[in-house]
Amino acid sequence: MENLETGLLLMVVGMTTVFAILLIVINLGKGLIVLVNKYAPEEASIQKQTPATRISPQAGSASNQETAAIVSAISVITGGKGKVVKIEKV
Repeated sequence: MENLETGLLLMVVGMTTVFAILLIVINLGKGLIVLVNKYAPEEASIQKQTPATRISPQAGSASNQETAAIVSAISVITGGKGKVVKIEKV
């Protein structure tokens, strides 16, 4: 019976220690994030505007309005870095 009590005591102490260390790691990580965001803010990236590429419509392809919507959506999502080369129905 003594071995069982010792084993349970060791288990409780071990699990409590692990839980406490995890709480410390989580709080230190959050603190580090706050410090980095405060003293080293993200640099503003310069986005250059690229002209929209003209896509020639193919048979069964999207209409001009749909093509313009797709091109502008890709431009907004990729920050002007994306380029629509071909539109085809899958």
